[in-house]
Amino acid sequence: MTTHSADHPRGGARPGDPHPAPRSADTSAGDGTGPAAPGAMTASAAMAVPAAAPALRTPAGPVPAGAPWWNPQRGSAMPFHRYRPARERVEVRTNPEGRQWPSRQIERAPLWVPVDLRDGNQALAEPMDPARKRRMFDVQVAMGFKEIEVGYPSASRADFDFVRHLADSGAVPDDVTAVVFTAARADLIERTFASIAGLPRAVVHLYTATAPVWREVVIRRERAELRSLVEEAATLMARLADRAPGVRFQFSPEVFNLTEPDFVLEVCNGLTALWDASPDRPVVHNLPATVEIATPNVYADQIEYMHRHLDRRDAVILSVHPHNDRGTGVACAELALLAGAQRVEGCLFGNGERTGNVDLVTLALNLHTQGVDPMLDFSDIDAIRATVEHCNRLPVPGRHPYVGDLVHTAYSGTHQDAIKKGFEHHARRAAELGVPAARAPWDVPYLPIDPADLGRDYEAVIRVNSQSGKGGIAYLLKDRYGLDLPPALRADFSRIVQAAADDSGEEITAKALWDLFDAAYLAPADRGPLTLTGWRAVEAAPGRHEFTGILRGPGDGAGGRDGGGRTITGTGNGPLSALAGALATAGVPVHIEHYAEHATGPGPDSPAVAYVRIRSGEDGWWGAGQDTSVLTASVRSVLSAVNRARADRS
Repeated sequence: MTTHSADHPRGGARPGDPHPAPRSADTSAGDGTGPAAPGAMTASAAMAVPAAAPALRTPAGPVPAGAPWWNPQRGSAMPFHRYRPARERVEVRTNPEGRQWPSRQIERAPLWVPVDLRDGNQALAEPMDPARKRRMFDVQVAMGFKEIEVGYPSASRADFDFVRHLADSGAVPDDVTAVVFTAARADLIERTFASIAGLPRAVVHLYTATAPVWREVVIRRERAELRSLVEEAATLMARLADRAPGVRFQFSPEVFNLTEPDFVLEVCNGLTALWDASPDRPVVHNLPATVEIATPNVYADQIEYMHRHLDRRDAVILSVHPHNDRGTGVACAELALLAGAQRVEGCLFGNGERTGNVDLVTLALNLHTQGVDPMLDFSDIDAIRATVEHCNRLPVPGRHPYVGDLVHTAYSGTHQDAIKKGFEHHARRAAELGVPAARAPWDVPYLPIDPADLGRDYEAVIRVNSQSGKGGIAYLLKDRYGLDLPPALRADFSRIVQAAADDSGEEITAKALWDLFDAAYLAPADRGPLTLTGWRAVEAAPGRHEFTGILRGPGDGAGGRDGGGRTITGTGNGPLSALAGALATAGVPVHIEHYAEHATGPGPDSPAVAYVRIRSGEDGWWGAGQDTSVLTASVRSVLSAVNRARADRS
């Protein structure tokens, strides 16, 4: 008997291990003279590995001691030893009485501050021209932002001129505050103040990097020297603001998340006092995760420590500015809000240097889907995206949360079936509540938000490929063409769709689904071996129907060898049973085991569609018919099923 143990031989296979140690760490396809390494693609693969692809080094080190038997991962050759964990790079202080943020909930939106026109713009290969900047600013105002960082006016003439344009043109609404960015240098600060002359309200945002590596390598100043530099700049700002009563102040200790907590607190509290912050003229202390270096809970601990130790807390707006280097910018911002942050800087759809700034759209819509007013409007999210893509000259990826082309799309059959049933349940619930579907509580599987909230329709929610199932196929046919297929027909048709998707390897559009359905179930009524013309059905007496018609079929026993046709007649308790009786007289036995019909839309002129399944022996066949007459659609469905049966048998 094979046994498994948690203690594995170093570098070797475990008892019963189906993954022995690789013989070579090289997984490149090679020149074909030897066996392909694990993971190498064969000549029959659909896509060949490019010849210039770099060789990977399949991990071949020992399985770690104590690893469970079900985890066969081996030590890699990656140089991870070059890096230090965050806990060794910066002290993280927590409150003696324990963390409070894990038990909190976000119950209101913070002050959102888009920095696309400054931080986002400086990350673009082609910075925005004035027209693009104005378009970005206008859409942000329309969305409802009340504080907008509009530029770094001392860094370039283009930024200075744009800020002056906003001031001179009156483009800034009365309830919107412009933010301008500056480094801690006297000449830059003076030019910054010159740029905002005439604006009734503005925030002047002072920044200086404070982390040890930046102090030692970039700025080359000790802590005391750096604090003195910051306070000199802040003093100049205070003096210049005496002539501009609508100006408030903001400070960012750049790379806050790598700075000693006591030093950050010392600098921030010093500026709070220097600027004489008060509740009616608060200062903003903005604490950036300039480069993400740890899991989001670490950032939350750092923010909560500052929240609990900043002086004059009611006169300080605690702001955060997460970046996305580790892919957790949104999580960092959300946990920071739990930890006491009141303001969030970021960009629309996450533009910014390297991997970008935190995405304000995702953050705000995350609140929306928790029943919290985001205080911003996203009712035409595609128009917002079009503006951002135009201004940034960068596309928004198809899988980007809430806005990507594919984010509301399901290809998987099980997901499609759940969504279809969810839509049906939602419609019933709205009717029970007596409210429009757009006002009813939203609870549809796999769709965390109603696409209609964002100005989208449901056209792209369910799409079909080789992974799709009958539920999604049925949904598309009903949604686009009004066809409500019986469950057994859905299964029958899904096999046809699956074969077409497997053959093409491509997505099957709704139009392609209709074409497949038409060819499989509707067209055989006209294109099969049997045709039926000149028919009529009457109710000769209550419960007694008669059917008469001319049946044509080339030499199959139903008609003459010349295909001239023959008159058939039958009776039954309904039109279709009478048709079945008539067909039987021509040697075409038909047993109807399922029948359904419905209108394909509202109104008396809407076409009807009928579905029928006939049985002959052990086999069964579906047919469908469509016509403005329910009876004609029903007769055509029977003839389609008969022709499909005869075609299969031949």
